[in-house]
Parts: sequence; C-alpha cells; structure tokens
Amino acid sequence: MTAPRTIALDGPAGVGKSTIGKLLADRHHYLFLDTGVLYRAVSLVAVRQGIASADTARLREVARDLDVEILRAEPESEFMYRVSIDGEDVTEILRSPEVEQIVSEVSAHPQVRAELLQRQREIARANPSVLVGRDIGTVVLPDADLKVYLDATLEERTMRRHRERLQQDPMYPYERVLAELQRRDKLDTERASSPLRVPDDALLIDTTGKDVDAVLLAIEARMTGG
Repeated sequence: MTAPRTIALDGPAGVGKSTIGKLLADRHHYLFLDTGVLYRAVSLVAVRQGIASADTARLREVARDLDVEILRAEPESEFMYRVSIDGEDVTEILRSPEVEQIVSEVSAHPQVRAELLQRQREIARANPSVLVGRDIGTVVLPDADLKVYLDATLEERTMRRHRERLQQDPMYPYERVLAELQRRDKLDTERASSPLRVPDDALLIDTTGKDVDAVLLAIEARMTGG
C-alpha cells in the first residue's frame, strides 16, 4: 500500500490532536501543521488591537494581511514549533487565556476561514503533510489520503487541558477549564461555517484512557493497510 501523502487529523479541543499529529509527522518525515495556530494568531492580533471577536470586517483584514511564520522548534524546546508574527516570537502568548477566550468565536467567521483556507491547502500541496484542526478532513482537505478523527470524554479532555494550564498558573481552577471546553465545543459544533464533525470516511479513535503509543499504532496500522 502506498503511504498517504496527506493526513487530516480532526477532533475537539483537548483531545491530543497536536501531540499525536506532531509525533506522527516526526516518525514518518511529514510536515506538521496545527492549523489552529493560524486562528490563534489572528485572535492575538485582535486582542492587541482591541478588535471585537464579532467584528467580521476587521478580523478578515487581519487574516488577509497576517504576517505569520511557523518554524521548527529547538530540539530541547517544550513547544512543537515556534510562531512569529511580524518577526516577533509569540509562541507562548498564543496559548494565553485571552486568546483562548476568543479563538473559537474568531474562527467561526466564514470570511476569516476563507482567508486562511488557501494558505493551509498550499502548505499541504507543497509537502507530504499532517494537518491538524477541526475541519481538515471535511473542508480543508476533503480528498486527504487518510482522515483520522480523535475523540475523548469531556472529563478526560478537561483533565488533560487542566494539567497544561497548571504549568502556567498553579492556581488555575479545574472548573474554569471545564467551562472553557464546554463553550468551545458548543461554538465549534454549532458554527455555520465548517462546523466540527466526523468525516464520513475517517478512522475514528476514542483516546479516553489510551496512551500516545496506542493511538499512534492505530493510525499507523491504517497507513500501512493493516
């Protein structure tokens, strides 16, 4: 079986898409792109410029003019990649609560998604790629060679995301993380443009209680026709 050139990896927030996608890409020498980074970059610019998350026209301009660069992280780095906007390294800031609060609303605008869609497709066409997001297999790469949808219980996802938050703020409340994920799930699944849904031909993996190696093995079995 010929190895897939494009792999689409979708799923809700906190399910482990970025971790799995990056490891998969590294193991098989694919380019890795977490497409959510682009929406976070637009959201960060909006926060800094005082643009409301409902201001479609200005957010579209930000997406259109966005000078963003995604680079490979240093081997010893805790990050999967480095992100710069206008030459400034914003990698850590993209995960700030301020960005987290509006990114689903920003990404729900069809005009914003349209501005960033072509960039994502160009990246995938240029290299064997693993693209991670919420509409990769349904909208960005509907003809991807392999589509994977990761899921997990809300409790499991909240625990994972809470562990991440505690590294930034030891006092970050579990209840706040739970509310954030519930809100993001609602926005992601109910938005009019490119809502989160399982592609018809996707490999569906419930990661609840599974370690990273088990999930990778399931994907790799599909990659090789196993």
